[in-house]
Amino acid sequence: MRPDAVPNAPLPAPRSGPVEDIARAYLVTADGDAEAALHAAIADALADLCEAERRTRRQDRLISRGYVRAALHAPVR
Repeated sequence: MRPDAVPNAPLPAPRSGPVEDIARAYLVTADGDAEAALHAAIADALADLCEAERRTRRQDRLISRGYVRAALHAPVR
């Protein structure tokens, strides 16, 4: 026991929130193998990041094309 610990003090409540829920889900899926759960979480995060970047690039291209099209049809002043 730690020297500064209060005898018979209650244990801190386990953390609960979205991060813990996600971590628990990965651990359950990996049958309790923490390393496999970590690898799966990282792989999923990287896949999501790549998909978000792909969507951002596509959106940027669409916006750029819209500006070019608008410029072609704008009246000359």
